[in-house]
Amino acid sequence: MVYILEAEISNSKPLRFALQEIYGLGNKNISTLFRTLGLSSNIRLSQLSNLQVKKLLQCIEESGLIVSSELKNIKVFSFKALVEIKAYRGLRKLSGLPARGQRTHTNSKTAKRFRRLK
Repeated sequence: MVYILEAEISNSKPLRFALQEIYGLGNKNISTLFRTLGLSSNIRLSQLSNLQVKKLLQCIEESGLIVSSELKNIKVFSFKALVEIKAYRGLRKLSGLPARGQRTHTNSKTAKRFRRLK
């Protein structure tokens, strides 16, 4: 196990799937990274040298992707802004109910259940 960008990356998984553990990196972003670095899609982290791992991290930083704690902070601040201005979406999200017009009389039992647990 290796920690990259606050995520635990498995040595045994293929790197394509292991990098998806990093918050904010998806399949499309990872494919782009592999193409720029010239890596195979089924290579494992244990097969990479230290230099290749450093290049991978450098490529993620230079690509301008917002990942890990930065992305989490942005999402939290946008939610707080919605609650602060008392937007309908923010208040519904705060109370744990659907925000996009879904029915709540018979559906959204899961949302109601999670609301009760808080």
